[in-house]
Amino acid sequence: MTLYFAFATCGASFSLQDARAEPKMKVEFAPLSLPLQRRLQTASVVQWVFSFLALGLCCIALFICLFFTRFWLVSVLYAAWWLIDRETPHKGGRRIHIVRNSVIWRYMRDYFPITLVKTAELDPQKNYLLGCHPHGVLAAGAFLNFGTEASGFSALFPGITPHLMTLSLWFRVPFLREYLMSGGLVPSDKESASHVLRWPEGGNALVIIVGGAQEALDARPGSFVLLLRKRKGFVRLAIEHGTPLVPVFSFGENELFNQVSNPKGSWLRRLQHRLQQIMRISLPLFHARGIFQYSFGLIPYRRPICTVVGKPIPVQKKHNPSEEDVDQMHQKYLDELSKLFEEHKAKYNIPEDKHLEFI
Repeated sequence: MTLYFAFATCGASFSLQDARAEPKMKVEFAPLSLPLQRRLQTASVVQWVFSFLALGLCCIALFICLFFTRFWLVSVLYAAWWLIDRETPHKGGRRIHIVRNSVIWRYMRDYFPITLVKTAELDPQKNYLLGCHPHGVLAAGAFLNFGTEASGFSALFPGITPHLMTLSLWFRVPFLREYLMSGGLVPSDKESASHVLRWPEGGNALVIIVGGAQEALDARPGSFVLLLRKRKGFVRLAIEHGTPLVPVFSFGENELFNQVSNPKGSWLRRLQHRLQQIMRISLPLFHARGIFQYSFGLIPYRRPICTVVGKPIPVQKKHNPSEEDVDQMHQKYLDELSKLFEEHKAKYNIPEDKHLEFI
């Protein structure tokens, strides 16, 4: 796992000015006296951002380049293993507790910080489908709370095993698929979801970031827009398996990054939607702070995230639910999610006049 250590530089600020006499931009550098603990926290977040943005490309490049070295046998053997093991991601994956419990994730937790809040018990004899909102730019809350043990998921919900869903595309990338499975992640397809939800002994929690990558295009500070009005597939899945639905909301997720203005109908938004249709991933133009300074860069701001897990919504099992059945349960889910948001928003300094907006 690549880890970048963020050694702070001198504490000062200076002005940059181009030849056309544009307004000055002050760059605030991190002070030299930062404690080691904070530097390690920043380093853990840097490696996480790198994993999102470039680890897949690095894994592909490594796999190809090895063919042209004396280590070509590594790629050949891995390709054979990949073929033999191709169904594992769809059968619950292969989590590695050492990875999930790594100290790196605890440093990342403390950087923001990120906390997980339980509002109701989850019966370990049942399976659950957790709908996680919002996606944010990089889904920091969902990843850390359900893809690692940094926030103590297993202690809060004993007997429950979380399975966070992510794009199936990433499980086609050599080496990266092993890394994702080690954290308990599974592909976002019906086969993988059904395997988790029909586990006869119960004790599984399938975590779906319902808004998906498209919702990331609306992730900016102060935004409570959720791409959920027409997202009903997860509800149908819950009805088909008789799995209780659990709304989850991460307060502060959208506060981590600023994003270039891309209102609906703008050329940038149309381009982003087009690229998302082609590549299956969204490309929000986000920015925040840097490694050695606080003025610009791709590292998220140090702003708290609190992920609140709501109460389970009972779901009656039907093998072939009608559209009316799905619509009714979907509306009930929206109501419960809104209720969860309204009950907790005051604790996280959200103005009273702010409400969830479903699109």
